[in-house]
Amino acid sequence: MKKITLTLKINDEKYEIITYPNRTLLEILRDDLLLTGTKESCGEGACGACTVLLDGLPVRSCLLLVTEAKDCEITTIEGLAKGEKLDPVQESFIEHHAIQCGFCSPGMILTARSLLNHNPAPTEEEIRFAISGNVCRCTGYAKIVEAIQALSNRGRE
Repeated sequence: MKKITLTLKINDEKYEIITYPNRTLLEILRDDLLLTGTKESCGEGACGACTVLLDGLPVRSCLLLVTEAKDCEITTIEGLAKGEKLDPVQESFIEHHAIQCGFCSPGMILTARSLLNHNPAPTEEEIRFAISGNVCRCTGYAKIVEAIQALSNRGRE
């Protein structure tokens, strides 16, 4: 298989990479660019640990060929904070003790950010539906929902 050259826009920076076209976005992020905040877990798209935002929508980077991400805005957990200032979703997860082992947190936080960008005041049911594709092995959904709900309630004020 022949290598290709791609330019990816990740966290507002452009990266030119030379890779095989059958590699996943997850492999490129973690192995080539050392953006290890995106976690690798099931490798089947079932757990959500590898979630990144692609043009603002959550996607499983373990299932996405890197060629499919060309010309898209890719946001990883490293790109959510602006310098030292955390995103309000990250702050709320910390405030509400929603980060347990932390393995699911990047995917949960990015999924929540996407939800709140598209629906600033979601109901608890909408929050639970939005994060339903992200598995927390610590069974800590109550605190995660509470953290997102706190931001949702701010959107209603």
